Amino acid sequence: MTIDARRVIADLRELDRLTGGPDGARRVCWTKEWLRARELLRERLEDVGGVAVAQDEAGNLWATLPGDRDGTVAVGSHLDSVPNGGWLDGALGVMAALEVLRAAAADSHRHTAALVDFADEEGARFGRSLFGSSAVAGTLDTRAIEGLRDAEGGALGEVLAEHGVDLERTTAATARRESLIAYLELHIEQGPVLEGEGLPVAAVSGTFGVERYRFSFDGQASHAGTTPMDMRRDAGLAAAGTALAVEQIARRHEGVGTCGRVDLEPGIPTAVAGRADLLVDLRHAQGEPLAAMLAETRAEAARAAAGRGCSMSDSELWRIEPISFDGRLVTAALEAACTGRALPSGALHDAAEMARHLPAAMMFTSSTRGISHAKEEDTPEPDLERAIDAFGRLALRVLRGEVLG
Repeated sequence: MTIDARRVIADLRELDRLTGGPDGARRVCWTKEWLRARELLRERLEDVGGVAVAQDEAGNLWATLPGDRDGTVAVGSHLDSVPNGGWLDGALGVMAALEVLRAAAADSHRHTAALVDFADEEGARFGRSLFGSSAVAGTLDTRAIEGLRDAEGGALGEVLAEHGVDLERTTAATARRESLIAYLELHIEQGPVLEGEGLPVAAVSGTFGVERYRFSFDGQASHAGTTPMDMRRDAGLAAAGTALAVEQIARRHEGVGTCGRVDLEPGIPTAVAGRADLLVDLRHAQGEPLAAMLAETRAEAARAAAGRGCSMSDSELWRIEPISFDGRLVTAALEAACTGRALPSGALHDAAEMARHLPAAMMFTSSTRGISHAKEEDTPEPDLERAIDAFGRLALRVLRGEVLG
């Protein structure tokens, strides 16, 4: 069983030609371009003999190649992209999984191999990341997301129905887990570490935990010209003070913190903001420091609000605990990489959801200048070749039963 890395890159270039362009990738989930990407994948799968292709209740695409050993090893990622995204994010893992199936088809003395293209990993259209993999993992709360709408007002349930997905039945996708014994994923790093160290590929030890919250500040809207500075209850400045505190909290705990959005009301230059909503994203590889970061952010938000004569409330948007990958698979990934490097992932991936229930692991390849979720996203082809080859060797060892037994 051999892996042809050049063929994987050629598949990725074709995908980019069909669903990319000068402004980047256009494969936002539940759109025509995403469907075109899946059409290409289905066309490529037709050339692999003995593969059964099906879509599950959550819209995930599965391509299964039977083996003669009990249990199924899943390999994959996601084809969907953010708007104006890159040509490799997610797609690399799916096309590398396709190549694993091609190689596995030459040997029946292995576990069943299953390629999976998870639906809506990015959450770009409705804001719910890891949609398909969380449905399989059993962590998708349909009641919490049934009211979601896209930027054009399209209701989540209606859009899903257009793609053959009934939101209320998505949880039935958990049945796919029953035969799985491992999940493997190849991805670009989306950060600058590997490039900075001159490494083409590495093992991934796990994923950061995330606490994503909305902090709301209520003050008093008033005239920007007639309200004295010492009599203002400026909700916008309370939010700004919290945002600055988040940066210091993240640095102190060696985590990362981002305030990616602030909405002000009334939101005009001639009025003091009477209300501000601040979206905060906190991440850390360890649970205790992450909890401390959240507690300190709440305390700083309350302090900033009180100092401005405002009230404050917060609400959870989404969270996931830090996930450690299976030690046996991480060791095997290190051996396949031959670089001696393992690092945690600050970005979320479908592997984090799968690792809740079965042995899982990832491998990273480098990202040029650490850029991702942008049209400039890239990886040198020699690094891609090394990573695809290493991932293929890892996957084939697991399929042969050499890693997990």
